[in-house]
Amino acid sequence: MQMLPDFARIGLVEDDPIMGESIVQRLELEGWNVIWWKSGNEAIAAIETQPLTLDLVICDIQLPDVSGEAVFQSLSKLSGTPPFMFITGYGEIDQAVRLMRYGAVDFMTKPFAMDDFLRRISTGCRPHHSSAADPTALGISSAMRNVASILSRYANNDLPVLITGETGVGKEVAARFLHDVSNRANEPFVAVNCAAIPAELMESELFGHEKGAFTGATQRHLGYAERAGNGILFLDEIGDMSVGLQAKLLRLIEQRTFTRVGGEATVQFNARIVSATHRTLNVKSPSNHFRDDLYFRISVLPVEIPPLRERLDDIIGLMDHFLDEATQRTDTDIRGFSSLAEDAAISHPWPGNVRELRNRVERAAALARGEWIMPADLFPEGSDAKASTGFTPLSDVRDAAEKRQIERALGQTGGQISKAATLLAISRTTLWEKMARFGMAPKER
Repeated sequence: MQMLPDFARIGLVEDDPIMGESIVQRLELEGWNVIWWKSGNEAIAAIETQPLTLDLVICDIQLPDVSGEAVFQSLSKLSGTPPFMFITGYGEIDQAVRLMRYGAVDFMTKPFAMDDFLRRISTGCRPHHSSAADPTALGISSAMRNVASILSRYANNDLPVLITGETGVGKEVAARFLHDVSNRANEPFVAVNCAAIPAELMESELFGHEKGAFTGATQRHLGYAERAGNGILFLDEIGDMSVGLQAKLLRLIEQRTFTRVGGEATVQFNARIVSATHRTLNVKSPSNHFRDDLYFRISVLPVEIPPLRERLDDIIGLMDHFLDEATQRTDTDIRGFSSLAEDAAISHPWPGNVRELRNRVERAAALARGEWIMPADLFPEGSDAKASTGFTPLSDVRDAAEKRQIERALGQTGGQISKAATLLAISRTTLWEKMARFGMAPKER
């Protein structure tokens, strides 16, 4: 029975000749094209240097030269990395969770039933005609492409998701992305800021109340949990939720039912819970009163949004996006950002992350006197460079600009080194050296 599209191409990284031959023969009997590499370095070299279009890579973890995990981490830096499925005879659950968190689509332990193996391949294989979300929807940096990939894999699961990251990194944006790519996209997305609602009102707001439940309750009120219907209930800053309400939320998750304040009737809860926090919930401290049992229930599927200072490739794109929004709201002659303003933005540490970036761009658009936004428009307080010295080394600015251009060239050429070098007007060897220096690829062997 054909389970994948015709002519699907699968890469196999397996050093065991018996296991490898067995897998190749069975997959080819199914009508699939298989490329077999017997070492990790062989696979890395082939995928990096040849224009291969693979729908899936099946990779053993225990290899004679490098680990399968190292193969995945190396190739994940390339544009258009195919999905990875790991097989191993050493199936520790911690390793499985780590690999899935890194972006693997599946993990199987030897020995396995071939029918189950084929079914899992079908699930993990990249579809030829897909309505999957744009992997750059949250940003063009490799870090945010990985976040988008993780959320896309989480999308059609009903398990709770916990999104972590510093204040202002875009946790709600990520939650809405998850909603939009899921099978609940046509259902409500209900966002609740747990830090903004007083503790004494939070239970009524979350679960609703019946008429006469307390003074001022003149009619029945449907809470956020009920209004979410079959969609997503997004609990932002869940780390600020009171301990008493945490216990009731735990019951909601486990029993999938709740009662309105002042009511007796049981109400069915059908939504999916997605939470977010800037706090570290699983660390014991005098200031952390978050329940362990609730933490384990809400963090079944975790994803961390990195701070903006760790994804410099996203800064210019976000600036352009926020400027477009700002200029559409007002009549302005601003044409864009000067290169000096872009360099200043890249060197800024962004303690407020994307929220700070948006605010600075909107202010600059409103106050800039010329056609081009200058550094002083973005940073009128004069903190547009490293706080310690007042200047950013020119080498850092140059490296950041070169890395952005290389990322764009690789994205435009589907990761093909030779074509990217041509676009950049440099030799292939020079491009390899720069990619190795920027941590974008291993040094050429």
